[in-house]
Amino acid sequence: MKQRDPRAHWFLLAFGCFLLSCILLMNGYVSGAVGEVPRKPVDESGQAPPEVTQGGPVVNTQDGDLRSVHMPRKTIALTFDDGPDPRWTPQILDVLKKHNARGSFFMVGGNVAKHPELVQRVLAEGHEIGNHTYTHADLADAPEWRIKLELNLTQRALAGAAGVKTTLMRLPYSGSPLGTTGAQWKAAQVVGDSGYLVVFTDGDTKDWQHPGVDTMVASAVDSAKGGRGAIIMLHDAGGDRADVVKAVDKIITTLQPKGYQFTTLAEALKLPRSEVAASDQDQMIGKTLVFTQNFAGWLVNALAVLFGVAGVACVLRLVVLIGFAHVHVRRVRERKKDDLPEISPSLTVIVPAYNEEVGIAATLRSLQDNDYPGELEIIVVNDGSDDRTSEIVGEMTGPGLRLIDKENGGKPSALNAGIAAARGDVIVMMDGDTVFQRDTLRKLVQPFTDPKVGAISGNAKVANRDGIWGRWQHIEYVIGFNLDRRMFDLMQCMPTIPGAIGAFRKEVLDAVGGLSDDTLAEDTDLTMSISRSGWHVVYEETAIAWTEAPSSLQQLWRQRYRWCYGTIQAMWKHRSSLRESFGRRCLSYLVGFQVLLPLIAPAVDIYTLYGVLFGDPVKSLVTWLVFVLLQAVAGAYALHLDRERVHPLWALPLQQFVYRQLMYLVVIQSLVTAVMGNRLAWQTIRRTGTFADPDSAVGRHMAAERRDDAKREDKTTTHA
Repeated sequence: MKQRDPRAHWFLLAFGCFLLSCILLMNGYVSGAVGEVPRKPVDESGQAPPEVTQGGPVVNTQDGDLRSVHMPRKTIALTFDDGPDPRWTPQILDVLKKHNARGSFFMVGGNVAKHPELVQRVLAEGHEIGNHTYTHADLADAPEWRIKLELNLTQRALAGAAGVKTTLMRLPYSGSPLGTTGAQWKAAQVVGDSGYLVVFTDGDTKDWQHPGVDTMVASAVDSAKGGRGAIIMLHDAGGDRADVVKAVDKIITTLQPKGYQFTTLAEALKLPRSEVAASDQDQMIGKTLVFTQNFAGWLVNALAVLFGVAGVACVLRLVVLIGFAHVHVRRVRERKKDDLPEISPSLTVIVPAYNEEVGIAATLRSLQDNDYPGELEIIVVNDGSDDRTSEIVGEMTGPGLRLIDKENGGKPSALNAGIAAARGDVIVMMDGDTVFQRDTLRKLVQPFTDPKVGAISGNAKVANRDGIWGRWQHIEYVIGFNLDRRMFDLMQCMPTIPGAIGAFRKEVLDAVGGLSDDTLAEDTDLTMSISRSGWHVVYEETAIAWTEAPSSLQQLWRQRYRWCYGTIQAMWKHRSSLRESFGRRCLSYLVGFQVLLPLIAPAVDIYTLYGVLFGDPVKSLVTWLVFVLLQAVAGAYALHLDRERVHPLWALPLQQFVYRQLMYLVVIQSLVTAVMGNRLAWQTIRRTGTFADPDSAVGRHMAAERRDDAKREDKTTTHA
């Protein structure tokens, strides 16, 4: 029973990307503004009302009334902003504990979620906790919804970390009541309306400017001059706070002997504890928030490692491919210097055809117009076409041309029928949308001079490369496919002879049982079987076949989906080869660069975008540009080796935004299809008749080739 392709994975993939984006956005929201970050210019014109600027540092705006209070005499509240910090907060807590002093910690929600154990220690040792926003945002520059979001997220984090909420709040970048701007006061009113006491300061040590321990201590002591009570502002996070630790110890040892007590705000002002128990629901939501934020941080670190590994792997792959290609070219040239006589074994070309009426005539004309000196037969296997394919082939004449009509059974069945009827010692297989150059057959069989060679891959080129889709595929064929084949040739682990052009000893095909329909990549399956049988499979770059590539997104998707799914099937079928040298070299490479890398690529792309938005955009963009430049260098070298012009490389940067993602999605869909156990149906590609147009790129190239051949023949005749 025919199964439909899986569709649910599209939703799962989209949902996964959306979820990953949300997690990264959350981490970016948290980490992008934690600590002493640069402030945006704000309108600081105007001041808070006199009741605030001339009042005490603890302000209550609840119930529509404005009330403020000062600290009692000889009562000091040491307040610490921006924490908790895993390095500095414990040291400050140790100093306070040594002197039996207590303080107030205005915590950033993002840091609360990162270090819940420090929140719990602060409470266990009798200190006080206040809200200092979730990201250390400047609320004077924030709309009301952002202010409430910052407050609520911090409360959730406290509930998840320690099961409490707080009634105290200090605005980031605020100072004494006297210096409160109109914009800050508006934000403070929103905070007060949300149920908080707003805490300013009597003495700002400006420790974030690193003025030195003595200056900080002098500022704090001056705030308590004459027995005054004071709220002293310090920081336990956001940078190097070693001086703060020393200053706290010195402030306490200076003022404690004079009768000053160091306590919390609530205790000093005779208020209920600022921390209240959070509800079970709030604690559950808070724990979820804490987990999500920590997971987001871990994921960002993991993606950074993954990004580095993937980047290094891709760069090394390009370097290795270029190195192997250089060695391959040198060996080919050395082999040609041996001046071995050309061979011309009896040859059978098999063309499987299913609904190929648009291009089959051009394919056969290219075969008939060849310079092969040996015995040649051409077999067209019409695999149940319902168009004029059979009729067109029947109307064509020529020595050695035969037509076999059969019921539709798929490409492997058609090729096997051709093999069974073939009389040649060497079988050449090609697609019905492909044309050969005049010298292709002659050059294709020359590696058979080595008796160890059982099969040969030719050089498939994209003919319809004028449009953007064709140009992208042209780049892929030259950079990806042909560079890979040079490496596989040298390593003797060729995984695929393309269906567009391949030559096989007939005895080899008989020995492996012909083509199998176990997979949709019958060419890959066959090539792996031949390689595992001990025969060498080589690459002949000078044997060129022009093939019609899909010209639309839908057609390209169908073709690559079949290719990828079939390759995965073939890899699974030949998984036992991992115990052999062939499998260790070939399958390991395919798994790494054609399965695993495409699987993680969407996450790497999202992380790259995350780096542009929340990290160092220059660094991210430069990294991307360097990677594209390396690809361009490899592409230019590959095009040079294939005697192609380099101007198509202008489309390479654009390829990174559309084509590359499409290929990744193909791999993901293929894997999901395989895991779900679906049997993918044969995917037919609609032909557009590229080779029927003599003015096409390939038509012009073939005409130029014929002119060159004619010139060579004229020179030979004249010399004779």
